[in-house]
Amino acid sequence: MRKSGSGGLVYSTDSGRMCPDCRQPVADCRCASAAPVAKGDGIVRVSRETKGRGGKAVTVVRGVALNAIELAALGKNLRAGCGTGGTVKDGVIEIQGDHCERVIEALKKDGFTVKRAGG
Repeated sequence: MRKSGSGGLVYSTDSGRMCPDCRQPVADCRCASAAPVAKGDGIVRVSRETKGRGGKAVTVVRGVALNAIELAALGKNLRAGCGTGGTVKDGVIEIQGDHCERVIEALKKDGFTVKRAGG
């Protein structure tokens, strides 16, 4: 067997998740803070979705103009305020359960312009 000349670390759990672009821990990521913020119309839209989730309701928050790190922190605060789980994917915050009213109140308190989207 030949040994590879590239060497290096294959896998490590020491620093948690790694950024695929700059290969730094997500907390120390250089490219996420420099990444451009998605620009929209300045209105945060909160809706409830069940499509593709086996009938389970999920509160979805779209249109928040924050970088990846600030968006993750906002998502964590909203999940804690609702007392439930969730995730942040592709600039969208998903919170398990139907918590639209709580999320709208929390976002208004933080100074965002919020609209209820959907039915």
